[in-house]
Amino acid sequence: MQQINLTNHFLIAMPNLKDPDFERTVTYICAHNEEGAMGIVINKPLDIELGEIFEQMDIPADNPEMNNKMIFLGGPVHTDRGFILHQTNNKWDSSIIVSDELCVTTSKDILEAIAVGDGPAESLIALGYAGWGGGQLEQELMENTWLSSPANLETIFKTPYEQCWNSAAKHMGIDIEKISHDIGHA
Repeated sequence: MQQINLTNHFLIAMPNLKDPDFERTVTYICAHNEEGAMGIVINKPLDIELGEIFEQMDIPADNPEMNNKMIFLGGPVHTDRGFILHQTNNKWDSSIIVSDELCVTTSKDILEAIAVGDGPAESLIALGYAGWGGGQLEQELMENTWLSSPANLETIFKTPYEQCWNSAAKHMGIDIEKISHDIGHA
């Protein structure tokens, strides 16, 4: 099987994917290589606001806009860990540069900066991530579980979460609601 690299791409769940962790999701792929893949679901909100995270971590914050910021379920792996997807800079202790435009940071310092209004201009905060073992994602793509497309900042940061699934597919020129469940099968 030829190795593909979907780092900095979206995985868009096909309509027939009924897994409760991934149904109608868009996952931003942060890393993909022969060992596997790691991504963050960008459109599955939790019933938690950032102010609750600040409180649990003893981070002082009195910015109502930040305290009310929605938290997302990034995937079913390590749901006790936070992942902040944001525009690139080298300011934080523990960041992985995914592309020229995006980083993922897991250190507390970025949350402290966000709490006082000194964080990145755009960010998406998730608990947990999605992970695939070596070859697993490639197999799921061959089984028509996912569509893949290059990621874009507009879908991540500007599109309301309930519109992300349709919007990401529309960026590919696809109306996902009308796509066949049997694509690619004889």
